[in-house]
Amino acid sequence: MLVNVTNEELHMPARRIAPGSFEPARHFYPRALNAELHPLVRFFLNLSTDRLVARYAHLHPKVVPGDLHNILTQEPKFFRWSGADLFNVTTEQGNRHMVVLETNSCPSGNKSMPISSEELEQGGYRVLMETAFVPLLARRGLPEGGLAVIFDKNAVEVHGYAAALADLTGEQVWVCPFPSESPDQHARFDDGLLSVRDVEGKWHPIRAAMRYVTQKPWSRIPVCSKTLVFNPPIACLAGGRNKLLAAKAYEFYNAELMDSGLEIRCPETVRDVSKAEIPFWVKRFGGNAVVKNPYSNAGVGVYTIVGEKELAAFMERDYAYDQFIVQALIGNHRWSSTTQRGRLFQVGTVPNKRGEIFVADLRMMICGGKDGFRPLATYARRAPKPLPEDFNRGASWDVLGTNLSTKTAAGWSTDADRLLMMDRRDFNQLGVGLDDLVEAYIQTVLSTVAIDRMAQNLINQKGRLRRKLFRSLNDDERLMEELLEA
Repeated sequence: MLVNVTNEELHMPARRIAPGSFEPARHFYPRALNAELHPLVRFFLNLSTDRLVARYAHLHPKVVPGDLHNILTQEPKFFRWSGADLFNVTTEQGNRHMVVLETNSCPSGNKSMPISSEELEQGGYRVLMETAFVPLLARRGLPEGGLAVIFDKNAVEVHGYAAALADLTGEQVWVCPFPSESPDQHARFDDGLLSVRDVEGKWHPIRAAMRYVTQKPWSRIPVCSKTLVFNPPIACLAGGRNKLLAAKAYEFYNAELMDSGLEIRCPETVRDVSKAEIPFWVKRFGGNAVVKNPYSNAGVGVYTIVGEKELAAFMERDYAYDQFIVQALIGNHRWSSTTQRGRLFQVGTVPNKRGEIFVADLRMMICGGKDGFRPLATYARRAPKPLPEDFNRGASWDVLGTNLSTKTAAGWSTDADRLLMMDRRDFNQLGVGLDDLVEAYIQTVLSTVAIDRMAQNLINQKGRLRRKLFRSLNDDERLMEELLEA
């Protein structure tokens, strides 16, 4: 278990990172630093958009190649850095495809990605900064001030981004914690301007900041601000950290995509569900389902329910929000949810020497700039215990939950033993090929575009949140009370 952000670090003052400070050993897992990228993954990362479109359209004859090309080459407005978590699944007829579980704003990934060549020692850190963030610094109207990276977890990647940004700009970059609950914050917004406080207690204005704040970012970062924030909180509210609105964004965008032959694939989802309604929807899915708190991340607030015992345990607890989403559960073919489109089953990992198959998800991290989207990093995570033929005892989360992050008394920790990297050793365990990676990438782009379009609809011409529209789409009073708008 690797502790990547301690509680002590979350209460430290801001400090500067100078150009020339990037040290690979500090910003990659040791396994990733010493691993060799799998040749197939390298080939995928180097595919041009034209070749990628041609391959996908060849395998999916109903897809209109021009439409797909336009989607992949468009520049996102708000959601420029995202990562989708996907399951590799199969149907009762044996048809395999990727399904999007959720799409995350400000995701992790680069510390787990073997670099493609020794000359590119900063890997995806530099690519993300160069493609998606640094071009924004040329915008007119930015306030006077420095550059910063603010965070509430994942110090390994946070400092890597700060060092890469310092090298690209030639400026010193502030790194400042911004946790969700702290009596003495070292970052603050005053009339929309971000400032950070150093060890001497002096406050420094910030003109632009990369945000690695993932826990309720809208509660302490204004929806619209004078300081340029990357990604802005609206990307989270529109679906990047809001599973309820993400489900609606996917549905709206899928309606627009019908003539193109494209579709965001995701488990059947029921939105706007009160706690009292949950047993009815679980029954509707055949007694097995996944219930999610729409606004959490890092595996927190996700409940897999298999059978009456787990349902009863869920109903006994109290929860912070009033609304939930309920999704079809994808497990073994004997105990997956029943849906209108049939049942989906886990493909899982290649059986090990004991014949055990594990559930594993695939994280595809992408970024977008003036030339469109590009894949940035990818890795997989497996569940702690193997997938059983029949589930009749134990906790279903142990065989279905893949998230590696855990909030402990000491801070955020990562179970890196369950990480499957894209190197020569781990990649073969996944049983995926080039076309699976291409599909995962396209699904990630589609879900990202859907959320970016939702974000654009939620901001008016004056750059303010359209509160009435947002409330009509996400009527949760507790969430509305958390929003910081100035």
